[in-house]
Amino acid sequence: MANKNIADLIRENKTAFIVIAVVLFLLELEIFAVAVMKSGRKSWLQVLDQKGNVIHETDGRSLSDFNKYYFEKTFGPFENYEVRLQREDEPFPFRAWFVAAVGIPIGIILLFAFTVRAYIALFYGDEPEDTGGKGNWDAASDANSLEKVVSAVSGFNIFTIGFLLLLGVLAYWVVPNMVTYLGQLGIETLSRYKWVFIGAVTVALLIFIWMIYLRFLLAKKAIDKQAEMNQYRVKLEYDYKQQLAIEHREGADEPRPMVAWDQDEVVEADGEVKEPGKTG
Repeated sequence: MANKNIADLIRENKTAFIVIAVVLFLLELEIFAVAVMKSGRKSWLQVLDQKGNVIHETDGRSLSDFNKYYFEKTFGPFENYEVRLQREDEPFPFRAWFVAAVGIPIGIILLFAFTVRAYIALFYGDEPEDTGGKGNWDAASDANSLEKVVSAVSGFNIFTIGFLLLLGVLAYWVVPNMVTYLGQLGIETLSRYKWVFIGAVTVALLIFIWMIYLRFLLAKKAIDKQAEMNQYRVKLEYDYKQQLAIEHREGADEPRPMVAWDQDEVVEADGEVKEPGKTG
């Protein structure tokens, strides 16, 4: 069966494929009809008491005889109440239609295939899958791009592909609804406990400002310490230079020996010549 062409398979099971196609078409048509019925202009009738409370509500622009009889039997004469007609335009539910049109057929097919595979595995044993078709595709070295894509897809399990498609369709329906629900819940919670959130935000803001003020004080103290250290360093340099100047002046008043390089003699400042090794 795995080595057969798809056209041959359809030709041998033509009746079954026609029945499946008709069933899927009718199912898709029913899903589309339900989606159309849920869209468009909606009208409903509301009956209000003297306080303005809605005590009865029914679809349509008027109250049927049965509903009127039931209403008068329960609440009294219909003329004693105020009637209000409500209208609303509902857009076409594309997301719900898409999820139903794709998810329901895939789910039915997967459930049927799983049931058949389980029946065969229980009563006839699980047969190993034939990989001949995959080998034929892999052996074609000069396959074009379309054949490469078909070869890659043919290596996947059909149940895995169907499950991933079904999971993606369900995620397309669930995730937006969850985001919308969480957003509405968050807005309702904020509106109901707004003073609690305002207090929490105020406390957090005060703590943030206090931390900024503490960092400012710490930075200011560090700058002051650095300025004191620079001032002390400048003072030390100035004192050192003053000390050197004083020592230089004191050393200039004392006689200094002069050395003659062409003879081994020491000439004093007053002109007296001494030989090396002698003291005066």
